[in-house]
Amino acid sequence: MTLFKVFGAVLVTGFSAWAHADFFADSHATFETRNVYFNRDFRDGPSTQQSKREEWAQGLMLKFESGYTPGLVGFGLDALGMVGLRLDSSPDRAGSGLLPVQSDGRAASQYGKLGLTAKVKISQTELKAGSLIPSLPTLRPNDGMILPQSFEGALVTSKDLPGFVVTAGQLQQVKGRNDTRYEDIALNNKNNRFARNAPGEHLSLGGFDRQLGDDAKFSYHYAALSDVYSQHFVGLVASHPLGSGTVGADLRLFTSSDQGAARGGKIDNRALNGMLSYANGGHKVSAGYQQMSGSSAFPYVEGSDAYLVNFSQIGDFAEARERSWQARYDFDFERLGIPGLTVMSRYISGDNAQVPGVAGKGHEWERNTEVKYVIQSGTFKNLGLRLRSATYRSSFARDADETRILLTYTKALW
Repeated sequence: MTLFKVFGAVLVTGFSAWAHADFFADSHATFETRNVYFNRDFRDGPSTQQSKREEWAQGLMLKFESGYTPGLVGFGLDALGMVGLRLDSSPDRAGSGLLPVQSDGRAASQYGKLGLTAKVKISQTELKAGSLIPSLPTLRPNDGMILPQSFEGALVTSKDLPGFVVTAGQLQQVKGRNDTRYEDIALNNKNNRFARNAPGEHLSLGGFDRQLGDDAKFSYHYAALSDVYSQHFVGLVASHPLGSGTVGADLRLFTSSDQGAARGGKIDNRALNGMLSYANGGHKVSAGYQQMSGSSAFPYVEGSDAYLVNFSQIGDFAEARERSWQARYDFDFERLGIPGLTVMSRYISGDNAQVPGVAGKGHEWERNTEVKYVIQSGTFKNLGLRLRSATYRSSFARDADETRILLTYTKALW
C-alpha cells in the first residue's frame, strides 16, 4: 500500500469532522491574476533557428486554504485552481514558457490545472500530501510566468523544536509552469552540460533552518534525485547595524555528486557563492561572488530556479569551473514619499567556464534592470506593475535581449 493510499484512508476518517467551525472559520481564499508579456530577441545564431520568442498571456489563480478540524490531530484541505489564456502568439514566436506548445508548433489557446493538497497537523508539525509548491534551497519552483511550477508528493514541516524549522519529504512528479500533465522530475541540462536530461523516480528532501538570534539564520538541506544526483547545502544569512545603515551577508555552499545509476553521467560539483550588502535609507548596494569547482556543472531540477546568488533572468553562471561576480544596486522610493516603488539594477560577469563541445574557456555576462510598483492602499491595493529587462552575451550560448512586462493583482476573498 503506497504512502498516498495510507494517508488517504486516514483522511477519510478525519474529514468526517469538517462541519466544525474551525475548518471553515480559519480558512482563507485568494484570487490572483497575472498578465505577462514576454519578448526574447536572439541576437545571433543560424537563420534556421528561431530568432525570437514573443508571447502575451493571462493567468488566473484561485487558492483556498482550510483551517484544521479540532482535536489532537487536525485535518485540512487546500486547493489551487489555475487557468492560462493565450492573448498573442504565433508558431515562429512560441516557446516563451508562458503557454504549452502543441504538436503543430502553435501555442495552446488555453489550459488549466487543479492542485489538491490534504494536510494533517499535530502541535507544530504539519504533513501535506498532494500538490505542493515548496521553497527550499535545494528546490526552488519557478514562479516567474503566469502560473507556477508544482510537484506531487508529501512534505513534513515541523516547528516543535524551539528555534528550528525541520523539513523532510519525497516528491514523485512535477507539473511544469506551462504544462497540464505530471511528468518525471528530471535534471536540468542547459547547454548540454550533462550526459542527458535524466529523470529520477523521486526527489527526496530533508533539512533544517536554525534561527541564531534575531539577525542570523543557519541552514542545512539535503536533496537526492534518485539515480541522478545527491546534494548537500549549507547556508548562513545574517545582518548587523553599521553606522546609520545595515550590513548583510548571504553565504551559500553546495556539494553535489552523481547518485545510484548516475543517469545524467558523472556529477562532481562544489558551488561556493555569497552576497554582501549595505543598506542605508532607501539605498542598498551589494556585491556577489560565485565559484564552481569540480569536474561538472551545478545540478538542479529541470524547470526550477537554482538557489545561486548569480542565478539571473537568463543565465545561471553555473558551468563547470566557472567563476562569476555581481554588482547590484537597489533603491526603495518610499524614502521619497512613493511607497511601493522599487528599482533594481545588476551586472554579472562570468569566465573560465568549461562547456562540453566548446573549445577553450567560455565567458558570459548579463545586465538586468527591474522597476516594480505595487499600489499600497485604496481600491486598487495590491495591483502591481513590474518591468524587467535583460541583456545577455556569451561565447558559448546564444546572445539575447529580453523584456518582460507583468501586471499582477491579488485579492483576499475572505
